[in-house]
Order: sequence, then C-alpha cells, then structure tokens
Amino acid sequence: MESINRHLFIRADADSRIGTGHLLRCLALAQSWKARGGEATFVSFCESAALRQRILSEGFRLVSVERIHPDPADLVQIMDLLKNICNPKGTPWLVLDGYHFGPDYQRAVREAGHRLLVIDDYNHLPHYHANILLNQNIGSETISYSYDSDTVGLFGPKYALLRSEFLTWKNRTQGQTQRGRKILVTLGGADPDNVTLKVVRALLQTGLDDLEVNIVAGPANPNVKMLESEIENARQLGRTVNFSMRLIIDANMPELMAWADWAVTGGGSTCWELAFMGLPAVVIILADKQRAIAEGLESAGAAVNLGWHDDLSPSKIADALVGLAETVGVRKEMARRGRELVDGKGNERVLKELFAACSS
Repeated sequence: MESINRHLFIRADADSRIGTGHLLRCLALAQSWKARGGEATFVSFCESAALRQRILSEGFRLVSVERIHPDPADLVQIMDLLKNICNPKGTPWLVLDGYHFGPDYQRAVREAGHRLLVIDDYNHLPHYHANILLNQNIGSETISYSYDSDTVGLFGPKYALLRSEFLTWKNRTQGQTQRGRKILVTLGGADPDNVTLKVVRALLQTGLDDLEVNIVAGPANPNVKMLESEIENARQLGRTVNFSMRLIIDANMPELMAWADWAVTGGGSTCWELAFMGLPAVVIILADKQRAIAEGLESAGAAVNLGWHDDLSPSKIADALVGLAETVGVRKEMARRGRELVDGKGNERVLKELFAACSS
C-alpha cells in the first residue's frame, strides 16, 4: 500500500432506528484494510457507547457527527476531513454506508476528486455516483442499477464483509445434533419493534423440552428491561422448567453461533455471518430492505423465511421453530448451502478492487 494513500474514511451511523449493521460491516472492511497496513477513520453519529469503544479499541480514529445529512454540515465536515488528509501519494478512500447519503452527497465527493465506495442494500436511489458500488446481498447480481459509466459493481454474497472474529472460524466444521435444542435468537442491533419479545413468547409455546436459548439484545436495543422482565416472569411461573433462557447484552457472536444448533434472526447482515458459520436460521423480516434477503436465502435453501414480523403471531413462530428443531437433515442441508453462499473471502475481494482502482 506504499504507492497509495493509506487512509480509509468511513461514513456510517448507528442508532436505535437504523440499527448497527451499517457500522459493523464497515468495521469488518476497516479491520482488513488495517491488516494490509492501512489506517481508518470512522465519521459517525453513533448512539452506542459500547460500539464507539469497540471502534477505538480496534485502533481506529472516531470523529463524531452532530448534524447528519441532509443537514449541509455533514457534507462540509467530511469534505474538510478528506481535504486535510490528501497528500502526494493520492487521495484517500471514502466509504459511504447508509440510506440517507443520496446522489447529491455522492456526486459532491466524486466531483471533488475523492475516491468513493458506496455500500448499498436495495437499489433505493435513482442513480449512484461511485468508483465502486457494493451490494453484498443475495440476488443483487440481477438488480438493474443506474450508476456512473466508470463505476465498478460488486454484487452478491461472494463480497460479504465479515469481521475478523468470524474469520478465525473459517476452518470450523459445523455439526448438527439429532434434536436441535440449542437456539440463538438475534434480531439486530436495535430491534425497535421488539420482535425479540414475540420470539420469546413463541419459544414458551413450543412445548419443546431441554431447550437452551441464548437471546442477544444488541447495543442499540431500547427494550432490554422489558425482555428481562418477560424472562423472569416466565421463570417465576414455572413455564421454563424444562429449558433455560438467557439474555445476553455484550455478546461474543461467533462463539454463540458456534455453540448453537440453529438461530432465529432478522434479515440483515447477520444472515451472512450465520451462513459463513454454517448455522441454519429462521429469518423474520424486520424492515422492507430485508425482504429480498430473506426470500433469497429461502430460495437458496439456506434459511426458512417466516415473512413480515407484523404478520406473525407467537403461535405461528412456534410452529416453525418446532419444525426446524425436529428435522436434523434439513438443518444439515441448510448449513451446507449457507457455507456455499459465503466463503469468507469477501473482504479480500473488495480490497482487491480498492487497490486496483488506485493503480488505474
């Protein structure tokens, strides 16, 4: 990386509304960039103190954003940062990951002569201005994007960005027990609609015994006290005598995925982590942008798609959970197909394109 600017700027946000997925997948890219000798600065409006500390503890710089786009102060701040880091070895890369960074924001960055990587999920803009456009989701290969004539498109799960703590498990062999009794529930970093509570109530209706359930509340989840109360009430009423249920706030996700037989998840970036780990999943759609992911994973045989969260009752979720728990053959096949989708080389494929663009 001696012949190019070694600095990567990342503009992504995290709060209880948008969740933490944008920032966490950018962290994965920053980790790989740093491993190749680079530096990274996160420019972010981030409500989670734990996530802010995670970025700093990884050795990255964090610059806080007070007024986010479309406030003009956002673009002024990022342009000033980019201008100050330019040097004779070239301009740095800027990564934009967020649905609020529209064509005007992207165009301004490119017209100023900076290199731009835009991470997208569902082709929500009329046009994209970027050196590289990345959509790691299944089915994105068939989307008809409108973008600049010199834009390089990177589409599909082969480009899935995985954090370093997952990549250390690349040689792991996923086993499946006959009776899938170890369940991981992880419904995003925020879960503002508290779908996790509905899943907890569904688990209590399954009638399955000997279950071990680990429920993850992400760093931006506003419903922790309500979840704690529900689990404690169930325990007091004796409804969980035959299985244990534990709420985890500060989760080591790779270890939990390695522990579990299968998972209940939302349709966000966690799906690619589960696929890489060879963990079968029941997917609940928590936002419109997740619909194509959930449907694509089911079509690929790597997950069960339960559909839109508002359309699901606890009893309907419970029926699906029982079905997956009792079918080891289905779980094994889902695990195999998930690993076919995500091989853990996505970070390096993206870095290769970043370096190629710098030398062209």
